[in-house]
Amino acid sequence: MLNQFSHYLTQDFVIEVIKKQPNPYHSLYFFNWASNPVPNPNNYSHSHFCYIAIADKLLSHKLFSLAADLLKSHGKFSDFMVGKFIKAHGDLGHLKSCERLFNQAKSDEFGGCLFSFNSLLGLLVKNHRVKHAWGFFANVVIKSSFVIPDVSTYTTMIVGLCKVGNVEYAEKLFYEMPERNSRSYNAIINGLCKNGLVERARRILDQMAEDDDACKPDEIAYSILIDGYCKKGEIENALNCFDEMVNKGKCEPNLLTYNALINGLCVNGDVDEAKRMMSRMRLAGVRDNIATHTSLLKGYCMAGRTDEAISHFKEMVSLGMSLDLKSYSVVANEYCKIGRPDEAIALLREMKGRGIVPSVTNCNSVLRSLVKLREFDKGVRFLKQIAQWGCRPNFVSYNMVIAGLVGCEGRMEEVDIVVDDMIRDGHCLDTTLYSLLIQAKCVGGDVVKAVDLFEEMIGEGLVMKRESFEVFVKEMSERGLVEEVGNVFDRMSSGGLVFDVVSYQNVLDKYVGS
Repeated sequence: MLNQFSHYLTQDFVIEVIKKQPNPYHSLYFFNWASNPVPNPNNYSHSHFCYIAIADKLLSHKLFSLAADLLKSHGKFSDFMVGKFIKAHGDLGHLKSCERLFNQAKSDEFGGCLFSFNSLLGLLVKNHRVKHAWGFFANVVIKSSFVIPDVSTYTTMIVGLCKVGNVEYAEKLFYEMPERNSRSYNAIINGLCKNGLVERARRILDQMAEDDDACKPDEIAYSILIDGYCKKGEIENALNCFDEMVNKGKCEPNLLTYNALINGLCVNGDVDEAKRMMSRMRLAGVRDNIATHTSLLKGYCMAGRTDEAISHFKEMVSLGMSLDLKSYSVVANEYCKIGRPDEAIALLREMKGRGIVPSVTNCNSVLRSLVKLREFDKGVRFLKQIAQWGCRPNFVSYNMVIAGLVGCEGRMEEVDIVVDDMIRDGHCLDTTLYSLLIQAKCVGGDVVKAVDLFEEMIGEGLVMKRESFEVFVKEMSERGLVEEVGNVFDRMSSGGLVFDVVSYQNVLDKYVGS
């Protein structure tokens, strides 16, 4: 049946069919037919780009062996293709497979392994294994000269070195490059700015502008620099940089540029100037997005203009904007800050309804506000509810609720339930919580449980806080349980724990006697 399409065969047609076919096996069947169509009025044969298309299709469906067999049978398993295999395996976390593929590329007669080497470096840097990447670079490029690096090789290593804060080496590598492109310039400028070295980044941008042979600064370079100045609080320098872009006709500011500047103005307390910048942005024909408005929300909140923040948020909703986690979080946290946790909970519930899972930070803000207002019943209910939302409470979540309940008379049964939930959820009690619980048990008269907790605490290698120990000793001695106190203290002293023995012994002497 496919033969009727023979006269339509072209490179673009074949690539389009392969990409649009959802079933990779159907794509492969079509590709194999098109390799040798009968009849073949156009003398069609697959180009390099057709092999790339079918390889991408098979690799995207994890059909590694099928892709390798196909390319090898056609004599197309090149260094370039190995690079694609490395990226595909890397996306799945198969780092060992990636190294094996690179070693294979080194040993095979591919006429070089630059593409596979660059893929491996990029993968390691992306996965925060920069030291490993640098080791490969040192061995393969510097020591053995097995690979002659290109712009991509150097740029990848510059990005990696900057990521781990090794900007000195990154800059040294940058100046050693035999040639550079805009991506390499932007990489070093970004790395320097991210590490707070904005003036050094500015000097490199100036070199670009002055050097006739260099790539000229583009909107990305200027946007990175503006963002760097804003993050350091140097708004005047950021605005000067922006004016340089506009007035000297260097390049047109884009959404990234405006958002960096608007966010910088908001964070540094000038939300009104940020609003004027957004108006200027619109007049320039650049459409604002959710990030623009989230910056304004943050600006209002940081300036203490809560009503304006809430009003602006409601306007965003009424305009049908696609709100994200960040925009919801800013307003929810502000509600908590001003003691209106119920409205924050309503917002988080709305988020959940829109398919956005609230972050644990959002939930902890609500819990903190509820505990501060002593609305413990709501706090306990909310703690259970957020787990149902898909937001797992962390240690801080449980700690806030437990600490609040412990300070409220007659709620120790609820404390025990929350503690059990916390442990079941995989969180351990720390010194502060143990001390708090033991102190509360003593004051509540449950000295047996207090002793059990103390024993458990010692078993965990933790030392009770001195003030809690004093409450424990006082309550126990008043109940005539002097021997139990002595036994626990002996265990504490002989358990290899590091604490001020003399200070704790003084507490014993005060209430128990020598």
